[in-house]
Amino acid sequence: MLIRPHDKGVTPDGTLDEARWRGFVQSQGFGHLVASGRDRDLPVVVPTQFLLEEDKVVLHLARPNPIFEPLVENPRCVLSVAGDWAYIRGAWKAIGEEDPRWGIPTTYYGAVQLCCTATIVDEPENVAAILARQLGSLEPDGDYVDPAEQVSSLRAIRAIELAVDDVRAKFKYGGNVDDEHRAHVAARLLERDDPGDRAAASHMKTSES
Repeated sequence: MLIRPHDKGVTPDGTLDEARWRGFVQSQGFGHLVASGRDRDLPVVVPTQFLLEEDKVVLHLARPNPIFEPLVENPRCVLSVAGDWAYIRGAWKAIGEEDPRWGIPTTYYGAVQLCCTATIVDEPENVAAILARQLGSLEPDGDYVDPAEQVSSLRAIRAIELAVDDVRAKFKYGGNVDDEHRAHVAARLLERDDPGDRAAASHMKTSES
């Protein structure tokens, strides 16, 4: 993806803001796993829930899922996560005496791509352990049967561990404009309050660009 300097999501010293991209990925919890395999016309793209753990991502999928074949061919893959998006009307970019008709509309959003090496997990006890960690994150009250006891269900799924070795992060939230223009757009987002607007406005308020 194209990442312009003002959208990189870095700390004041210019390094990738790990807390920001991790927080974003964890808050989304859902993305698209992309595997190219070998000599294929198109990659396989699978929407999936996942759990980020330190420098590793774990997830599980139905055994017939088409992603497994390309991962066997080539374990290199990308987990793409995008969200907190909002359409920005062109007129919102004008303040003071600026002509709102000349404002350029755009879409603000966050996107993180985790470049990974995949390991397929088939041992029932290990699959159960990964499933338990995912459930523990999604349902911390623990009001469910231990996955290790669901023997028949475990036969129907496989797990995947993704070792993350590179991160590409983009936070396109008006980092190329001054604070006054950014605050004006954020205020319009809060007024409209469509899905994603509040999240986008929050990103704009915390922007360090």
